[in-house]
Formats: sequence, C-alpha cells, structure tokens
Amino acid sequence: MGALAKFTEVMGWYPKEMTNEERKLNLDVFALTNAYVAGMDVDLDLYGDRLSYANAMYYVGYCLFQIPSNIVLTRLPAEYYLPAAKVCWGLFTLGTAFIKNYKQLMVMRFFVGFTATACWVGNAHIVISWYTHQELGKRNAIYSCVWPLGSMFAGYLQSPAYERLNNVHKLEGWSCLFIICAIITIPCALVGVFFCPNVPNRTNSRFLNARERELCVYRLLKDGFAKTRGVDRTLFKRIFGNWRIFVFFTVGNLFWMTPYPSGIPYTLWLDANPKYSVSMIVSNMASGWYSDYRNNRWETMAYGGVLIIICNVLLLVWNLSDGVKFFAFIGLGVANGPTNLIVPWLAEAFSHVLEARSAAIAILNVGWVVINLVVPLVAWPTSASPQFKGGYIWSVIMSVIELILLPLPVYLLRREKKIGIDYRNKAWAEAEVGVEDVFSTDEDKLEDQSGGSDEMEQERDVKVNETSVLELEINDVKIT
Repeated sequence: MGALAKFTEVMGWYPKEMTNEERKLNLDVFALTNAYVAGMDVDLDLYGDRLSYANAMYYVGYCLFQIPSNIVLTRLPAEYYLPAAKVCWGLFTLGTAFIKNYKQLMVMRFFVGFTATACWVGNAHIVISWYTHQELGKRNAIYSCVWPLGSMFAGYLQSPAYERLNNVHKLEGWSCLFIICAIITIPCALVGVFFCPNVPNRTNSRFLNARERELCVYRLLKDGFAKTRGVDRTLFKRIFGNWRIFVFFTVGNLFWMTPYPSGIPYTLWLDANPKYSVSMIVSNMASGWYSDYRNNRWETMAYGGVLIIICNVLLLVWNLSDGVKFFAFIGLGVANGPTNLIVPWLAEAFSHVLEARSAAIAILNVGWVVINLVVPLVAWPTSASPQFKGGYIWSVIMSVIELILLPLPVYLLRREKKIGIDYRNKAWAEAEVGVEDVFSTDEDKLEDQSGGSDEMEQERDVKVNETSVLELEINDVKIT
C-alpha cells in the first residue's frame, strides 16, 4: 500500500475494507449584503427594513420551484440542467449591477432567487447519491464548505471592488461586485457540463468506464441505497407515507434556524470578518469526519446544539464585552458544521427510494427558505440592529426545543430495526443488477462466448461462489 493510500485510510477517507477499485472512483447569495455595506444602501435608498425585504424577495423566488426542480432533476440529464440554471443565475446577478432604484432591486432579487433554485439542492442530491454511509459525512462536509468559502471570498472582494472600481466607467463599487460575481458564476456553470456526473445509475461520465459504472451502482446497492424507480403517482406516498419527512423537516430546520445570528446580524455588527468563515469550514470538516468515525449523526449534532444554546444566551444578555460577543458569533459559526449533518442523516433515512430522497432534501430546504423569509422580518428587522433582543429570545427558545426533539429520529429508526424493518436489505433484494454481472470481467464474457477451458470455468465458479458469499454477508448488514 502506498503512502497516500495509507494516509487516506488512517484519516478515515476510505473504509479499511474498501477495495482499490472502489477507492479510485471515489457567491452570488452574499453579494447583496456585502454590496449593502459597500454603499448600495445610500445609492438605492435602502432605509429601515428594506434590506430585509430585498433578502425576503430572493427567498420567494428561491422557494417556488425548488421541490419541482429536484423531482425534475431525477429525470433530466443533470450535466445540462444544472449548468443551464446556473448560467441564468449569473445573468440575473449581472443585471443587478445596473439597477437604479429599490423596485428594480426587488424584481432582480426575485429572479436571482428563482434561477438559483436548482443549484444548492440539485447539487446536494447529486453529491449524496454517490457515497455510502461510511463516506457521506466527510463528502457532505466538503460540499457544505462551499457556502462559507463563498462568504469569505465575497468579503475579500467587497473592499477592493468598492475602493478600486468605484466610479470606473461611471459604475458604483457595489455594482462592480455584482459584475465580478457574474463573471465568476457563468464560466463555472459551463465547466459543469463536462464534470457533472449525474447519479450513478444514470451517469454518462467520460471519466468512468463501463465496469466502474457498474461498480458505482453495486456498492451503493450493497449499502442499501436503491436505484431510481421513476416518477409516478406513487411518489407522493413514498415521500409522505411515513414519519421520516415530518421528523427530519422539523429537527433539521430547527438546527438550521438557530445559528441565524452568525449571518446578517453578525455582518451588521462587524461589517464582515473572514475569520468566521474559516471557523465554519474547520467545523464542517471536523463534524463530517467525527460523525463518520462514530457511525452516527445525532451525537455531533447534539454537541452543536449545546454550543448554539450557550452562544444565543450570551447574545441575548448583550451587555457583555466585545470579546464575548465575538466569541458568541464565532461559536454560532462553528455550530453550523454539526447542523449540516442533517443532510447525510436524511439521505440515509431515505436510502431506499432515490426520488423521495431528492424531493425530501428540497422540502427540507424549502422549510429553511420560508423561515428565512418570515422570521428575519419579524424577529430580526434591520431597524433593531445591532442588539436584536426579540431575535435572540426566539433563538434561545428554539435552541432548547431542537435539543429536546433530537432523540426522536434516533428512537424511531431504532424502533424500526427492532421490529424487523430493514430498508437496506430491501433495496438490495429489489435490485435488478445481478452480482455475477457486476463482477464478471471482459475476459470472462469472451471466454463464455468461445466455450472456454475447464480451468477458466473453475475459476469462474470460484468467483461466483465468492460473490454469493458476499451477497449473504450483505444481508447481515445493520442499520447505523
């Protein structure tokens, strides 16, 4: 084993039992807030709560098409659908640079949100469709780092764009920030045409050969992740026919909502600080690795929930030193890492039905969108900054409720296991791919066609027996 392979095994990137063949397989949202503190508030007369209303309009557009988009994504080629949506997103971001008043801002924010619909939830569906239970935490952590990286990058862009590009070609500095975001977004979208792999059983990736594509499907089936079953009239029942969507929707959105002060309230208090994004990135990676190591998601989320309560209580008190406030804001940023584990946990709970899993991710995110649409207008109005007393009272109450409800999905999953409901084995049993077909080599198939020698037939029989034993072992896999 090479040094790199040994390192990845020690770090838990690959499970020890994973074969070498398996191992081989294996900005624009922040522009408005940064533009606001860079002069847009004066130029567009964004007094009072107008920033909150502009952000709310983004979420109205973002919410409308999210669930249909993720359902459509299970039928359309993702390598074309997702890049097309992102190109439109970039074009509307570009248009925001040339607005002249508040009404035009509201219109553009709606369409920026509408075209952004497919991007986060669509890519999340693609990412989690490729990995097993032992891999989901780490891979989802990397994907979750995109958000704080975008925030950090946008923060670094803000000051140079305003200072160096202000009044260049008669454009304000904040306008240049939107132009830069569009220039970055559109080429990145076009790259997706070549690199987006779709889901394993529908992939046409030029980087995988036929055998590797079969292996991608097989290893997921082995771990209880079912292939696509299509979109039909039973989809509604597959999504809402049991407790999963209701419990994960509630628990997930509570955990996503309570670190809210680490966003706009923190930005308005300090005008942005990239150290927050760095702490969030480190937390994402550490949480993903630890949850995979512990083979569960709830424990790490519980640690995050305790930290959220402490930080929100400190900010509710408010009359503390700036150092304590800074600690509380950064602590909430750190707590965002454990809260993101709700996505792989949801994916594992819906492993037996791909279309319902895709829709469930969108439904969960729509809940977060609605919360970000309504709650900031009520509990976090810009006019109440920087103290936001009502907002911190809300966050403390919700922080307590989320910890009380966290054991509920754990109990329900364990109860299913106790009464004999095993969706992992069900996904494997319903699979249409034969074990022998996946592990037969091209040489085996050619030998079959020519008749073959007795020696080759014996080797093939041994291979079939080995895979038969593997199939029996799979039936003993336990739900984590």
